[in-house]
Order: sequence, then structure tokens, then C-alpha cells
Amino acid sequence: MANISRTWWGTRFLTALESCTDTGRLRRGRSYAGPSRLLEFEIDGDTIRSKIRGNVNPYFGVYKEPRYTIEIRLAQIQKKEWKAIIKRLTGNAGWLSRLLLGEVPEDIDRAFPKAGRSLLPRSSRELQTGCSCPDWANPCKHVAGTYYHAARLMDKDPFLLFQLRGLTREALQKELVKSPLGKALASQILEEEAPVPAPLANRFPPAPMEQARTSMSYKQFWNGKRLPQEHHDKEEAGIPALILRREGDNPAFWPRDNSFIAAMSDIYRRVQSKSKDRI
Repeated sequence: MANISRTWWGTRFLTALESCTDTGRLRRGRSYAGPSRLLEFEIDGDTIRSKIRGNVNPYFGVYKEPRYTIEIRLAQIQKKEWKAIIKRLTGNAGWLSRLLLGEVPEDIDRAFPKAGRSLLPRSSRELQTGCSCPDWANPCKHVAGTYYHAARLMDKDPFLLFQLRGLTREALQKELVKSPLGKALASQILEEEAPVPAPLANRFPPAPMEQARTSMSYKQFWNGKRLPQEHHDKEEAGIPALILRREGDNPAFWPRDNSFIAAMSDIYRRVQSKSKDRI
């Protein structure tokens, strides 16, 4: 089965859940994370809510397809604790610069222990879950499916981990730029204009232009210069699939686990090579 998450923070979120819940029950919920089961999903502040289709089972007297509502919350990190964590983050230029660029450093967990907390859940006591299904165990399949879908969203926005702990991305960055180092980095990172891409050279040279002759006989027309039989290429374009790169490595419409940019770049190179051979 394909991996649910593609990034380290989404994978680490699921690994943390496996360490503090029943791993077997958690994995049973993978099939409930897909669009055929998941009817509704939202993250409202620090709360995850979803609605999932259940199974019809006449053996248990279930003749109509049930719809279950799920709600999940992570234990909140208090303001005083966040203050100590942000102080640690703003004292590390590497962490600070990556966070201002919209990235989460892989070793960011090191900023939390001194405040007595962690970004990822460490025990089942940090997970508050509820489901309208009759299964008493935690996590049930529907809660597990919601976990897996949340991990997919974290691939696109790792700051959801902060939001679920009680601090939004906007509030975090606002606090980061208050520090002296944050102000210095923000002036270079956040206010820097995006570079204008240089135009690429045309793959094919322009045809030589000659001034049209005012008068020409039929014989002169048909016996005139022939078109060149050989074609000399200019330097090839520098970056294949340049336009597609704007969508990022894992766009919303790309269902596979491999890199979208790498796959499309390979296709562009093959088409370019075949076109060149036919000339």
C-alpha cells in the first residue's frame, strides 16, 4: 500500500501516534482516510472534525449506511510554555530562518523539552478523541482514518502541528520577528522581492529573412533557393518543465508518492530528445 504521508513531519506525526496508541487499530483506519469514506473534514483552530461513512452490516442489524462524526484535539501548550519555547527558537539562527521561510526544521523537537512539552504527542493522555460509532476502543477505525488524513494535510502545511497545539502559523511568525535576530532576518527574508526569471533562449534559431523581390518570373520562383536541409540547434533550454514547477513537488492533484517535478522533468527530457532526433 502506498505511503500515507510524503514528508518527514507527516510521517513523524503518524509514528508518534503509533507509539502512544494501539498500532494495529490505528493501521486499520487507513482505508477510511480516502475520498470514498471521508465525507467531511475540517481543522477549526485546534480541533479536527470529520464525518465518515460506516459499513452496512445486516448481521448486527445495520441496514442503512451509517454516518459517524469524529472530533480530535491535542493537549494545548499554554502561553507561558510557548513563551519559553519561542525564546529557544529565536536564539537559534538556523531554526529561526527556516521557520520564517515557511519550513519546519527536522530537529525542532529540541526546542520543547526545556518547557516540559513536545510538538508531537507522546502519550494517549495528550489525545482527546470522540466518535459517534459504537466501538468503545480508542482509536476506532474512524478516528484512525481522520488521523491519517490530517497527516496528508501536514505534507502541505507542517505548521498545522503548531496550530493543533494552540499557536497558529501567523501568531508564531509574529512572535518570531519580535526578537532582534528575527527582525534582522525578516528584513532580508520576508521583504526580499522574488527574482525575475531570465528568458530562456529559443531552441530553434530564427529563419534568415531576405527582402522580397518586387518582380520574379515563374522560373526564378521555382528555381530559387531551397530551404536549409540541416538544422543547427542553439543551446538547449536550461530547466525542463519550468512552468509545472510552480505547482510544487506534491500538488493537490498528484496522487502518487514520487516527486511530481521529477516525473514531469523526465517526461520533458524524453519528448525533447525524441523531437530532436526527428529533425
